[in-house]
Amino acid sequence: MRLVIARCSVDYIGRLRAHLPLATRLLMVKADGSVLVHSDGGSYKPLNWMSPPATLRIVEPAADDAELGVTETWNVQHAKSDDRLVISIHELLHESSHDLGVDPGLIKDGVEADLQRLLAEQISLLGEGYSLIRREYMTAIGPVDILARDGQGRTVAIELKRRGDIDGVEQLTRYLELLNRNPLMAPVKGVFAAQQIKPQARVLAQDRGIDCLTLDYDAMRGVDDADSRLF
Repeated sequence: MRLVIARCSVDYIGRLRAHLPLATRLLMVKADGSVLVHSDGGSYKPLNWMSPPATLRIVEPAADDAELGVTETWNVQHAKSDDRLVISIHELLHESSHDLGVDPGLIKDGVEADLQRLLAEQISLLGEGYSLIRREYMTAIGPVDILARDGQGRTVAIELKRRGDIDGVEQLTRYLELLNRNPLMAPVKGVFAAQQIKPQARVLAQDRGIDCLTLDYDAMRGVDDADSRLF
């Protein structure tokens, strides 16, 4: 991972356009090809980013940009679309690189681990004809919670969360991009499953062709008392 602190401005060019004016920011370049732009606020979420697969090229600035103080330009081009992230560096304040090795993946808490086990046992909740391939299917960037096969024999990758947000959709997107490089598995379909799915996450998932499934944890455990409910 490469970490750069720099005074920079950022432009995202593609289906959407966005501009970050000149300021000091943290730039993260990950081994998977993703590039993230962080500020010193806003919790864990980047201000802007480019998801993998992407290519980073660092070039000399155009003459007009150089006159404005730009010392180098980062062009981050997505490999499968016209989306592009352009980072105009005015001053490099810090730079370091670190080999983080292979990450073992997120250790699920009790509820997520139970959701994974229960959905594997009740795989028909995904639809008629679904069958389980395996739980915790390991990839180069971490384990897919559940790998299954639908009624048409297509491979399906399922990401499980207690509360489904945009980060979970991004995580599943990375898995799908990697799995679909394998001609023996492609095309791989994605399912984002959670007890609660935020509206923004549902919109992003649908935009990327990922199905969403809301899970009733109590019903899956067999402790849902239907007689005591009003609806």
